[in-house]
Amino acid sequence: MSAMRLIEWSKQTPKRRILLITAIIIIGFNLRPAITSVGPVLGLIRDDIGLSNWSAGLITSLPLLAFAITSPIAAKLGARLGNMSAVLIGLGFLLGGIITRSIPFTFTLFAGTFVVGVGIAIMNVLLPAVVKEKFPYKVGGMTSVYTTSMAVMAATASGLSIPLAKGSGFGWELSLGTWAILAVAGFMIWYKVVQVAKTLPQDELKLKGVHTGKRMWGSSLAWQVTLFMGLQSFVYYTIVSWFPEMLQDFGFSASTAGWMLSYVQFVSIPSTFLAPILAERYSHQKGIVLVFSGCTTVGFLGLLAGGPAPLIFLWITLVGIGAGATISLSLTLLSLRAATTAQAAQLSGMAQSVGYVLAAFGPMVIGLLYDITHTWQAPILTIVAVGIIMSLAGYGAGRDKYVLEEEAAEKA
Repeated sequence: MSAMRLIEWSKQTPKRRILLITAIIIIGFNLRPAITSVGPVLGLIRDDIGLSNWSAGLITSLPLLAFAITSPIAAKLGARLGNMSAVLIGLGFLLGGIITRSIPFTFTLFAGTFVVGVGIAIMNVLLPAVVKEKFPYKVGGMTSVYTTSMAVMAATASGLSIPLAKGSGFGWELSLGTWAILAVAGFMIWYKVVQVAKTLPQDELKLKGVHTGKRMWGSSLAWQVTLFMGLQSFVYYTIVSWFPEMLQDFGFSASTAGWMLSYVQFVSIPSTFLAPILAERYSHQKGIVLVFSGCTTVGFLGLLAGGPAPLIFLWITLVGIGAGATISLSLTLLSLRAATTAQAAQLSGMAQSVGYVLAAFGPMVIGLLYDITHTWQAPILTIVAVGIIMSLAGYGAGRDKYVLEEEAAEKA
């Protein structure tokens, strides 16, 4: 696939550019609500079905396990069917999972949740490759666009869960099922994108050079990117799962705690947007990683120390700023550390498969620690420790190198 053909696609008619950008934004809208809408109603689900805290945490961990299992397959699916068609399949899985999960039985709850994860995983893996392929000189800007879209809708979903479940009388089932509407909208517009893409030469739709995948696993830089992604996801999904429960221990009501989770995600939007743009401007991202990772760690240390309400609000704000920036940074690094579209897809598949295995333990481990200690001190200390390790991995991932570059240098 030539660079000229890539540039030719990215500079096509304004109508096609607008369609593709709009479609990418809507995909961003669909990447988190099916997960972030769970946290505020997790207590309702637990009490309604009779789950323990650790098994309730599994509801958030299951999509992450699906990410880990599906991510390596997603890159191959994109290579075989084309990125566009594979993303459409991901949306189909997401829609089916949301509908299944809303059927109020234990089996359908867990099965549907896993299918939701499969659909999101396919889109998670292939969207960085789509961005690198279609916007090769605007990676940071386009990553900002879809990660900000993701953050906006993730925050909205968290805030609306309790009002939909209780205020509107939907119950947790229909509250979670509401997000099927967004998946349908995404499916419809992405279907149009696929139809437009099919008018292009077929070799433009598929990845080449996927044989580099095996070599990727031997790259130390790829492993640092993977650890950074996995550990920031560990922290993020722990926040999504347990932050409302933590805040209730500080005296917030269930409804207010749900909106505070929404606030954490809304306050993350500026840093989510800014981090990829900053990352693209500099040859390395080591300092940027340390600053934003530090925000999350300091925020949780502050929560552990406690204090008056304004101080708690400050700690919550720092957690949100750091969490948003590290998410978008990890996704940006998938493109910046890859020399080609194929490498971006393979690095994305590796980082999200191994990374989300780490992330899946977050809600379960934190829930188990709380079950054992009946206090949030040990869980928060664990999050702080993970944040420090994440900073170290991100510092390495921020080096001005491409994956496989080290291997090539050694052979030379």
